Formats: sequence, C-alpha cells, structure tokens
Amino acid sequence: MHDARPICILWDASHIWGLMAWRALRALGLACRLVKGKEIAEGALLGKQGRAERSCSPGCASTPLLLVPGGNARLKALALGKAGRKAVRAYLARGGSYLGFCGGAGLALSQRDARDGLNICPWSRAAYPERLHHLISGHVRVRAHCQGDARLLPAFLQDASRERGLSLPVWWPGRFAPEERDDVSVLAAYAAPDTDFWLADLPLQGIPAQVFEAWQALYGVNLSADFLTDQPLVISGAFGKGRYVLSYSHLETPESRDANAWLAHLLRALTGLEPGAELIPAWNLHEPGAAWADDSRGAPLLEGLRMTRALLDLAVDHNLFFERAPWLWGWRAGLPGAACNNLHAALCTAVSLAPGKAALDFWDTARPRFARLMPLFQAGAEGYLLACRLAETLAPSLPDAVDKRGLSNQREALFGHAMHGGGLVEELLTIVEELIYLSQDCPARGSRA
Repeated sequence: MHDARPICILWDASHIWGLMAWRALRALGLACRLVKGKEIAEGALLGKQGRAERSCSPGCASTPLLLVPGGNARLKALALGKAGRKAVRAYLARGGSYLGFCGGAGLALSQRDARDGLNICPWSRAAYPERLHHLISGHVRVRAHCQGDARLLPAFLQDASRERGLSLPVWWPGRFAPEERDDVSVLAAYAAPDTDFWLADLPLQGIPAQVFEAWQALYGVNLSADFLTDQPLVISGAFGKGRYVLSYSHLETPESRDANAWLAHLLRALTGLEPGAELIPAWNLHEPGAAWADDSRGAPLLEGLRMTRALLDLAVDHNLFFERAPWLWGWRAGLPGAACNNLHAALCTAVSLAPGKAALDFWDTARPRFARLMPLFQAGAEGYLLACRLAETLAPSLPDAVDKRGLSNQREALFGHAMHGGGLVEELLTIVEELIYLSQDCPARGSRA
C-alpha cells in the first residue's frame, strides 16, 4: 500500500460510489489516494509541487491511473472547473490512463457544453426513451466483445462470455449513444437481465413473461428490459498517448466475481501494477467497526450513525425501503433512498477510521454544526417518510388528504433535488465526507466496514 505512484480517485460528488471504489482498490492491495477537483487543477495527476504533490505522494512523477467513481457527472465537472478539466485532458494526452464507472464514464463523454464534461471520448450520453428505464439495478448477463486493445479483456473472461455470459452489476446507470467510429471500441454489451435484476422497485425475475406482455398491451409500458439488448456497457478508446475505459457497470461492486476479476485485470493493464487479489470482499454496513470513542468528541458522530440506521430500519419496517445487499438499501420509486444510502455509508466509513490531527482539527470546528443538524434531519426525515407511508395508505379513499405540495417542499428541504442534491442531508454529507477525506491515511477498524 506504499507504492510511490498511488492511483488517484476523484472524490467530488462520488458519495457511496467513491467509498466503494476506494475500498475496492485497497482490498486489491493497490496504493490509492482520494483527490479533489481543485487538487487536480493544481497538478495532482502530474505530481507537481505544493499541495497537489502531497496529495499524490511525494516524489511521484505522475499517477498511473485516474479512477472516477459513480455519482453526478455534471457536479464532478463543476468541481474540476476549467483548469481541472484541462489538467485531466493534459494528463491523458501525455500517456495517462482513465477508468470511469457510471457517472465517471458519463464525465468522460462529449457534451454540448464543454463545462459539463471532459470530452475525451467522442461518444455522448444517450437519454432513455422512458425515465423508468434508467431505474435498473442488479446484475446483467453481458457479452464480451473482442475489439480494440486485446489487453483489456483477458481470455478467461472471453471464455466465460461465450460459455455462460458474464454477470456484471449495474446500479441505475446512464447509457452511451453509440456512433460508427473506429476510435471507440465496445468491450462488453448487455445481453439479458440476471437473477437479481430490478426495474425501480420491481424484481423482474418474479414477474411472468405473459404479465409483461399484458402490461404493455394494457398500459403501453414496456418493463421487460429488452430495451437493453446489445446496448454497449463497457467501452474504451485512446486520447492522445493515453487510454480510457468507461463502464456503466460498477466493476468495483463487492463480491461480484466476474466484475472484480475484470477490474483487477484492467488495473493491471492500465497501470502496470499487480493487484494482490481478484475478489473484493463483502462490505457489511450492518456492523461497522468503530475507531471513535463514545465521548464528548466522538458521540455526535456515533449518534449520527445510530440515527441514520434507525431511519433506514423505520423505512424498511414500513415497506418503503428494502435491503438489496449488506451495503445497499433499495427504495420505492420516488423516495430518497439514494441520499439515505450516501449518508449511512459515509457515517459507517467515518466512524471506522481512526482520525489524525488534521481530521480532529476539522471535526472540532464542524462538530457543533453537525450535532445541531443531525437531530433536525433525523426528525424531519422520519416525519417525511411516515407521511409518504400515510399518503400511500389513504390514496384509494382520500387521495388528497396528505398535501402533495407540502410533501414536495419537505423533501426538498431535507434531501434537495434527486439528481443535484442539496438540503440538510447534503450539509451533513459535506461534513462527514471531509472528515473521511482528511482521515484517508488513518487505519480502519474492522474489516466489515
């Protein structure tokens, strides 16, 4: 974990996906650093002097890879700013490597407004014909394509693709707008849903095929997921002397065997580094290890975690949320499950990291605000979720009993916009994620977190 050239992970606007990527690289035994867009703008990718060099390890000539996790691509572009976006392009032009998952893939695509992306890949992002089609999650069967750089797809994955189809995870992905070009290669494309595939809060495996047909005939809604077939899922290309790999599959998903093996191979091919493993272990957020003492300093953070977990349990008890994995809760369509997952994962991670001086200095400043906001958020979110449950119960007989505009305003104050964030939860996340960032060199307590 002490390689002189750590992999850089863009930390801005990544939330749970940034934590998952960071955890994955550490589990695979590779040195890595969380870096912010402003550090990249200052030269972190090229190991320049000053603050950026300290963030990317002293003396490194350049990072072997920029990994950009999922999250909101537009907010990532905003965090990089013009100078940061220029720095990423310069890094790739000089021979650097870029690996983007989901939102990180979207960031690399071409945009009408250059401020919204990096424009290192000539393809753009396609809109979904129906918004519901964006709400897919779980594993999909995938066909590997032997195109482009053969080093990026190992033989054993090609064989698995032919024999049984690769099984790769997707978590509410965007999609590519393919173009007939020689400079972009498709490495993998969707084939069919796998056994744990969901569309919004519907597990598709539990719905008979004839029901899909009836729904389409009666309601004009196609929920069969056939809209995915043959759509590109993982692509690659060159930019200057460098190379990028863009994946709408989260190859860093814990305990996803095919995905993890491919990630380990990509890291080997793109960086020249040798991962120490090819399977990312389970990420159990039910029992995070606690490195903070339950005293006056640590109590607000630990209590914040207890409050957030109680909120998740409440939502599960009322059939609003449901557990998808030990690290991820699903939610009824329209509910703020993503924001709750982000806060819970951040708090679990923060309490598991023994803080150093910089983290403690920051926490001493931020703690009073966090301690004041957390109970306000917990009470407000509890009231909001229960009001949603009440509205659902009363809908058949008293559809207007719970004011929809009032619920909408309450949600915005607590959770902000579904895509762009905001609200009380973002204020809390900003504090906790800064604490994680400042604690990234500190030892973690307990392998489960």
